[in-house]
Amino acid sequence: MMIDYGALAKTIAALTEGETDEIALMATVACEVHHSDARFDWTGFYRVTAPGLLKIGPYQGGHGCLVIPFDRGVCGAAARTGEVQLVADVDAFPGHIACASSTRSELVLPVRNAAGEVIAVFDIDSDQPDAFDEKDAEKLGEILTSVFSQY
Repeated sequence: MMIDYGALAKTIAALTEGETDEIALMATVACEVHHSDARFDWTGFYRVTAPGLLKIGPYQGGHGCLVIPFDRGVCGAAARTGEVQLVADVDAFPGHIACASSTRSELVLPVRNAAGEVIAVFDIDSDQPDAFDEKDAEKLGEILTSVFSQY
C-alpha cells in the first residue's frame, strides 16, 4: 500500500488546527503517520531539551531510546546537521544506535519552529530494509513544516 500523503496532510491539518502545544502536536502527528503505512514500525519525536541533547517525545511503537546526544546515531545526525537522514540499511550507518533490534531502515527529519531552529527530530523506523525514499522525506517534511513552523 502506498501512502496517500495528500489525505494524511489534510487529516493532520484538521486535527491540529488551532493547537499551539508542541507535545500535543507531536503526539497527533506521530499517531497519524504511524497508522498511515505498514512500513512504519516505530514513529516518533526526539525533542531538543538541552544543547546537543535529544530526549524522547511522543511516539508510537515499542520502547525508544530515552536520550540521544547529537553526536550519536541517525537522530543525532539529523539534529546536528539540520538535514534529513535517509538510511536504507541502519547497520551500514556509522554509529547507529540500535534502540530496537528489529529496525532495518530509518528516516529522520529535522523539525523546525517559526524561527527556523531545530526543536526536535521526527524518526521513523522500519523493520524492512530500504523502506523509505525521497518522496517520503519530501512529503513528511512538508507536513512537519505546515504543523510546526507557525510556532
